[in-house]
Amino acid sequence: HVQLVESGGGSVQAGGSLTPSCVASGYFNKRCMAWFRQAPGKEREGVAAIVTGRGNIYYAGSKNERFTISEDNSKNTVYLKIDSLKPEDTAMYYCAATRRLCRPNMVVAEFEYWGQGTQVTVS
Repeated sequence: HVQLVESGGGSVQAGGSLTPSCVASGYFNKRCMAWFRQAPGKEREGVAAIVTGRGNIYYAGSKNERFTISEDNSKNTVYLKIDSLKPEDTAMYYCAATRRLCRPNMVVAEFEYWGQGTQVTVS
């Protein structure tokens, strides 16, 4: 069983940066882990995914321009660095994991494990 705990969100001014992190307990290596976000009144959308232990990385749409996903295997942790934050980045950011293969078009229903989310607010 995989448990995911996010942290590192916060309130920042536009143009700033944040790096939320996600610590996974349970099986971590060679697993597809992803970051999703959900803004108020909007559907949850995929941001980026990584195959832990392999380094394969996928970004949804053009999100590779300001978003960087990375991992630290020694800490069972996945990070999402967000640069040049914009007010439209305001959302709850969720970490998720799946036993399925990673792919660029991340689908919410294909991820079995979810964290509780960390709030990012940009003003």
